[in-house]
Amino acid sequence: MTPHDSKPRLSFWQIWSMSLGFLGVQYAFGLQQANMSPIYRYLGAEESEIPFLWLAGPITGLLVQPFVGALSDRTWSPMLGRRKPYILFGAIATSLALILMPNSVHLWQAAALLWLLDGAANVTMEPFRALITDKLNSKQRSLGFAVQSLFVGLGQILANLMPFILGGLGLLYTVGDQVERIPLFVKLSFYVGAAAILITVLITVFTTKEYPPTEEQKEVIVEAKKKSTLSEILEAFKEMPTTMKQLWWVKFFTWFSLPLMWQYYSLTVARHGFNAPVPGIAAFEEGIKYGNLGFGVFSGACLLFSLCIPLLSKYLGNRLTHALCLSIGGIGFVLMQFTDSPYNLVGLMALVGIAWASIMAMPYVMLAGSVPVKRMGVYMGIFNMFIVVPQIISMLTVPLIYKSALGADPRNALLLAGILLFFAAASNKFVSKEVEVEEVQASL
Repeated sequence: MTPHDSKPRLSFWQIWSMSLGFLGVQYAFGLQQANMSPIYRYLGAEESEIPFLWLAGPITGLLVQPFVGALSDRTWSPMLGRRKPYILFGAIATSLALILMPNSVHLWQAAALLWLLDGAANVTMEPFRALITDKLNSKQRSLGFAVQSLFVGLGQILANLMPFILGGLGLLYTVGDQVERIPLFVKLSFYVGAAAILITVLITVFTTKEYPPTEEQKEVIVEAKKKSTLSEILEAFKEMPTTMKQLWWVKFFTWFSLPLMWQYYSLTVARHGFNAPVPGIAAFEEGIKYGNLGFGVFSGACLLFSLCIPLLSKYLGNRLTHALCLSIGGIGFVLMQFTDSPYNLVGLMALVGIAWASIMAMPYVMLAGSVPVKRMGVYMGIFNMFIVVPQIISMLTVPLIYKSALGADPRNALLLAGILLFFAAASNKFVSKEVEVEEVQASL
């Protein structure tokens, strides 16, 4: 890599191709977020069990991302570079999991494959975050993360609208026989996802050249290899930047909230929008289809609003921008309590999509300037723990209160999600005011 303050300015299309593989990763996550709860219901899971079955995502993220970050910091391949070996390997494994997932015939098979899918997707995703900070100078980082946020929206839009696209081609939404219970449109959506992640990642790998390490950085890599990966992670924990510590509560409330959306939004649309609380009837299939549409609106709002984030943060600052967007998302969830119209339930996801655009960009913008360049990968991996630990806590505790405090109603889980986003917005007050990136880096 070149020294931080001498990185050349990249064109928009260089940034675009560098992040294109992120679109494929987010297509895979979009499929998972919109379809895993229905798949579990198709295979016989109870609603109260669903959070437990989603534990694969945060646990694999907890185990995988810090180690991938630390390993990529000390990796250099003349052919593939530093981050690209992990991006490519993870994409291949993710595509395999996407092909196998919708062919599950037992609940345990789908749950096991989610561990493979999430583990592989996390291997791919973490280096993309570090690649932005590796390649872009401080003035372009906000744009780089905004482009990634745009691809989050675009990838998930394609995943969420795929049932409607396939329906337009004449494919039915009916459930198969007792052996093959997952609908055809779900299967084909996953197959398209497998192709999407491979194609987009290959474009990134072949069009993006990573900066080779300087002599000084080579020495850092050599010294790092003398330590175990675990000791490197523990040392980084001890020396964690103040800004990262301050972002903990913002991330905690945000990521305790978001799993509730993925687990219960589509089921809410089916139950309250179509009066279909259980699978096996046509109305439930229609509800899941509209649930996918709601996630498509969510992703579309994310895509469009991500274009506004750099300008908004310029005038409001990073903290206030993020707090405002989280509050808008919280309002969207709360308003779902007051409507049974499937169209309203779908449309309100646009407000949540605004929050999602900020979640995918602003915490990383706030963090990037406070992190030592030589440890960018490991700190991005550790920062991911601020995402997965709250999810694990959410998935372990929500089943305990689902039938009592939440009244066994998936819409009440969305109300809880909205309240938690308000707490996340308020927690931005405890993050220090932005320090100029150049000043922070100069002090490292």
